[in-house]
Amino acid sequence: MPDVDRATPALVLKLDANVFHHGGLGVIRSLGRLGVPVYAVQEDRFTPAGASRYLRGGWVWRPGTGDAERLLAGLRRIGERIGTRSVLLPTDDAGALFVAEYQAKLRETFLFPEPDPALPRLVADKFSLYGLCRHAGMPCPATTLARNLGEAAEVRFPVVVKLLRPWQGAGRTRSTTLVRDRAQLAGLFERAAGDELMLQEYLPGDDWFFHGYCDEQSLCRPAFTGRKHRSYPAGAGLTAFGTAEPNPGLATAAAQLFERLSYRGIMDLDLRRDPRDGQYKLLDFNPRLGAQFRLFADDAGVDVAVAAHLHLTGREIPHGTPLRRGFLVENYDPAAAFGYWRQGLLTPGAWLRSLREVDELAWFARDDLRPFGLMCARLAWRVAGKPFPGRGRPPVATPRHRPGRAAPEGETDGQ
Repeated sequence: MPDVDRATPALVLKLDANVFHHGGLGVIRSLGRLGVPVYAVQEDRFTPAGASRYLRGGWVWRPGTGDAERLLAGLRRIGERIGTRSVLLPTDDAGALFVAEYQAKLRETFLFPEPDPALPRLVADKFSLYGLCRHAGMPCPATTLARNLGEAAEVRFPVVVKLLRPWQGAGRTRSTTLVRDRAQLAGLFERAAGDELMLQEYLPGDDWFFHGYCDEQSLCRPAFTGRKHRSYPAGAGLTAFGTAEPNPGLATAAAQLFERLSYRGIMDLDLRRDPRDGQYKLLDFNPRLGAQFRLFADDAGVDVAVAAHLHLTGREIPHGTPLRRGFLVENYDPAAAFGYWRQGLLTPGAWLRSLREVDELAWFARDDLRPFGLMCARLAWRVAGKPFPGRGRPPVATPRHRPGRAAPEGETDGQ
């Protein structure tokens, strides 16, 4: 087991109101099993990750992103309640960008990598990433911008359509959509209400991803590569099933990119190998922990969340060999598999055989069952078209503390 500093807590920060985000639960389990006190920001009292036996405490808080001073005040209040500087781990773009851009005002309360404050926004913005790739010599798909069908007259289908800034467009449309005809594209422009959309060349080939952690010299360790076999929606969406597989060529290309950008911290990259030229082309660069990060671990017991905690607390990151693993997201993969089956890309037998490769699930864990049960309950309510109990309440502007299952006896609710 890694020699973690159990006296330094961790706080999982998520500003996107998505109760089905499983990345935060992965952090809670990964660090909590090592004895690190883990806290988390939650959308509501019934967020599935908040039911983990490894959570020391949570704050019910939906602050939005429009008021920076309110966000800073809330984070300081959380830090005061925790009582000591804690490792801050954002799991969504909005949180990662906020921490980077307001890092000077957060350093007294939290521990986190200190990148160029402008860089995370540049890589998270889909079109500015395209410019960075061209400048740094990183292969990427051909890309253009358009506000309407007229400006997209020359587009070839299928095409991948993306929101330029996904953290600002939640609720209008998916951040990434595989579009097969002009009628579907027209619908996306209508929902975008005049905002520019990014149209990205659709590449054939295999999907890969890269997860890692860069220190202050932009040295990436650990560094993990893997294959995305199924996504939801099929072809352009969230990871539903993936496997960890070594790919030295991809790892080298990623390391060179981080050095050119002077990147620091955790990252989650999506790439596709183009069979036409054999190049790995960068599709997305997420400057934060990826939801599927628990796919990747090494034989020293290190994943990217553990690596960040070790480094930020002054501990050595042990050298390890990445493990071959499979990871499946229970609430996404059945629908993803159905989508691939409809396209003639997956048979029921092949789907069942792929389940034998799964080593870890996003929600189910034998030592921590409640998050899985609560996720299933909330999913059933959503499928039935009924609001979950407690939904519809006004946003919680001030962090409201709730003890977790790992909290000491006698700890009470409060601010």
